Amino acid sequence: MASIKVDGQLVEVPDYFTLMQAAEAAGAEIPRFCYHERLSVAGNCRMCLVEVKGGPPKPQASCAMSVKDLRPGPNGEPPEMFTNTPMVKKAREGVMEFLLINHPLDCPICDQGGECDLQDQAMAYGVDKSRFFENKRAVEDKYLGPLVKTSMNRCIHCTRCVRFTTEVAGISEMGLVGRGEDAEITSYLERALSSELQGNIIDLCPVGALTSKPYAFHGRPWELTKTESIDVMDAVGSNIRVDSRGREVMRFLPRLNEAINEEWISDKTRFVWDGLKSQRLDRPYVRKGGKLKAASWEEAFAAIAAQVKKAGSRVGAIAGDLAAVEEMYALKALLASLGSGMTDVRPAMSGIDPSMPRSAYVFNPTIAGIDEADAILIIGSNPRREASVLNARIRKNWRTKGSPIAVIGEQADLTYPYEYLGEGFETLADLAAGKGAFAEVLRKATKPLIIVGEGAVSHASLGKQPGRDVIALASKLATSGEALAEGWNGFALLHNAASRVGGIDIGFVPHDGGVCSADQIGLAGKGELDVLFLLGADEYDMSAMGKAFVVYIGTHGDAGAHRADVILPAATYTEKSGTYVNTEGRVQMTNRAVFPPGEAKEDWAIIRALSAVIGKPLPFNSLQQLRAAIYAEFPHLARIDQIRAGSVDDVRKLAKAGIKTKSAKFASPVSEFYLTNPIARASAVMGECAQMAAGLKQAAE
Repeated sequence: MASIKVDGQLVEVPDYFTLMQAAEAAGAEIPRFCYHERLSVAGNCRMCLVEVKGGPPKPQASCAMSVKDLRPGPNGEPPEMFTNTPMVKKAREGVMEFLLINHPLDCPICDQGGECDLQDQAMAYGVDKSRFFENKRAVEDKYLGPLVKTSMNRCIHCTRCVRFTTEVAGISEMGLVGRGEDAEITSYLERALSSELQGNIIDLCPVGALTSKPYAFHGRPWELTKTESIDVMDAVGSNIRVDSRGREVMRFLPRLNEAINEEWISDKTRFVWDGLKSQRLDRPYVRKGGKLKAASWEEAFAAIAAQVKKAGSRVGAIAGDLAAVEEMYALKALLASLGSGMTDVRPAMSGIDPSMPRSAYVFNPTIAGIDEADAILIIGSNPRREASVLNARIRKNWRTKGSPIAVIGEQADLTYPYEYLGEGFETLADLAAGKGAFAEVLRKATKPLIIVGEGAVSHASLGKQPGRDVIALASKLATSGEALAEGWNGFALLHNAASRVGGIDIGFVPHDGGVCSADQIGLAGKGELDVLFLLGADEYDMSAMGKAFVVYIGTHGDAGAHRADVILPAATYTEKSGTYVNTEGRVQMTNRAVFPPGEAKEDWAIIRALSAVIGKPLPFNSLQQLRAAIYAEFPHLARIDQIRAGSVDDVRKLAKAGIKTKSAKFASPVSEFYLTNPIARASAVMGECAQMAAGLKQAAE
């Protein structure tokens, strides 16, 4: 620790702190444009100038000077800095005057208006006049793709966007060309950016040079109602803010959460909002004469009740990727009242056995724990497509610690270098047997991280055993190191659906003689399952369901709705309060920002009303009563933003399972990042991004 005086106040800070960080520790505010705590120091905006006692007789850039760079006084007094002297004030006014020389006066039409750092700091630290009357410099706008809109006349060359895309996103596609007044920020060769995180440069831009293209001219920040919520586009559970106006969601922005997404979100999370209002189901439908026709709730419930009463216990239910804990619990209770245990939330032919401990299906080291890992093995996963924010965390580990990374499965561009070991089960078995150089790396690691993707534990063509064997071998690699740190649990299952962990937690898996999702569909095709409930489930083979009576409870006219005999319109994650458990087992909750369209209702309420018509009323009449029942049975779900940790001993027991599999190829289940769920497929912006990604891939080949 080092002592330093800030405006006369003595504070103790680590000696590696910059003067800016020391000033903030003392409660002094320092303006900045180019500095960002998650990016490297550029020191090129000069807005953060301070005065240093005993230093050169000129202001110093506080972002680029460390506390340890300052000299103590002649008698050993702590060094001093000042943030509010006349020299500092004059320097900041001069810098602001320079920054505004070429800045266009277009605040009334700029989407950054009301949220602009330049506006705020010009008011706080600038002057009300300028001594420059020459013509302003004009710069041609750049094409960065369908997501980021550019107005390069406003650019102040802070280079935040360049540093983010290079350092965090891992794409070297932006830079500064030219010198002096000819300097411009551009993408190389004027190509669209290829990163799944590129939308974050909109938040980073301190002026209006980079704004959201889909949101352009849609609204002003002071018109919007802001609701804190959780993202469900993947299993990471990124913290987001939903901005709405009236009954319409206008945009999504990230919220700071160091344990999960830091302050980044993926492009799918950020730009999927237009899919919330497109192709929506807003009234019940019943199939009559082979065609779906609009019906009342009473008609729809009566049609379902008639079929359920005939079916008896030959009823099944499959939950989709976006289902919340509340509706899965209600649907499981409804099927239990009918004598059926046929429920499933897992992908087809999953190797995650319901009898396995919680350690077998969560990301045990936690997302923040990635920073601590000293060796990383990725099995059957492409985290760049399945969880792009988590992938940025792996890249951060590689950049800061240089941890060795290896991959078994697809050979893809993950934005960081790795050792490619092989494509399937044989490679994993050899590694677990101690063969190869990377086996030695894992053995000597104190905190090895073994990331297992759903592509490695779900094998529709090979049956369930390969998945169980992959979990066993991965558990062995995670726990058999010589120097393993005490308490470290390096086994990490990476899910790609928001509903998965919560569904398994509450037992929405086959029980009491029930069968898995693939077998349910098989039984329906043979005529041995009469009624099948699809709770937003669209990622399955609808043509294989035979003549079964299909009830679709969902939000969009996707594959499940096309196959359904009855459609019950439900609410999306922005239209209800729902509990979700992310891939690391963290319990989080969405909040309702807007109301569902038309006659659509919250999913749990639909199931409760249906149970009364069937004659098996569920024992709750409100969301509070439903949650009370859930918390009584599963207490850990009441602890919001907390993780019920898995046991290392359980992982060691998993490692002792017998291995029967000889060979299997691993492939990521996510082939198209932008079109993974019904909301994304309904989004015109996501469709355009998918087209762009396909074009970039074709050009690269």
